[in-house]
Amino acid sequence: MTWLIITYSILIGLIIGSFLNVVIYRLPIMLNLAYPPSHCPKCQTKIKPWHNIPIISYLILRGKCAKCKQPISIRYPLVEALTAFLTLIIINHLGLNIIGLTATLLTYSLIAMSVIDIDYQILPDELTLSMLWIGLLLNSFNVFTTPQAAILGAIIGYSFLFIIAKTFKLIRGIDGMGNGDFKLLAMFGAWLGWQQLPFIILASSIIGIIISLILIIFRKHKVSEPIPFGPYIAIAGFIAMLWGKPILIYYLRFIGI
Repeated sequence: MTWLIITYSILIGLIIGSFLNVVIYRLPIMLNLAYPPSHCPKCQTKIKPWHNIPIISYLILRGKCAKCKQPISIRYPLVEALTAFLTLIIINHLGLNIIGLTATLLTYSLIAMSVIDIDYQILPDELTLSMLWIGLLLNSFNVFTTPQAAILGAIIGYSFLFIIAKTFKLIRGIDGMGNGDFKLLAMFGAWLGWQQLPFIILASSIIGIIISLILIIFRKHKVSEPIPFGPYIAIAGFIAMLWGKPILIYYLRFIGI
């Protein structure tokens, strides 16, 4: 990968990361992402363009609003840095082609969905369903998998978690999982095909258990409080998107198929 592509990937990632911060902040409470202009949530002062440069502005302002000096969440530069980092990984791994570019689009949506789920414990239909249909459209041209595998993936992905959640509610009398999780897994099925769903389900469960235990041990989360499952599905799905096929081939060889 050339330095030009590396630079391009990082710059695009930082710019998109800045936009994702807007999506994360506004989408759960309003549908208009363009108006009103970006402003400080504390003093309502309009943010000047030179105060909105990804990461750099945060460092120059020392993490505080230029007007009221209230702290700016560290999450803003972290989202920008994460977006740039993942963009670089995807382009390096998949290339600057239709697969690589659409994979970055999916990843951007995963970042936004994950942070929104952590904040509000919802996965907006505007993101999950839109990306589900985009996945089906792409795979009608066999971009990631076959049309048949994508359709089956969407159906099985939704149905599996739906049945698990309804069974849990029947036994315990409480909701154990939100509808957004069903749609998120269906979305991955539409993008990657039904063959990747077992890995995504298993990996997300393991990741969820590990992170949840760490949060509980360090008292960052109470056992009685619900934990959003969307970010764990997103992490597992991202891994499956980049390395799912080699993992599946290795597993089939391991069990002798």
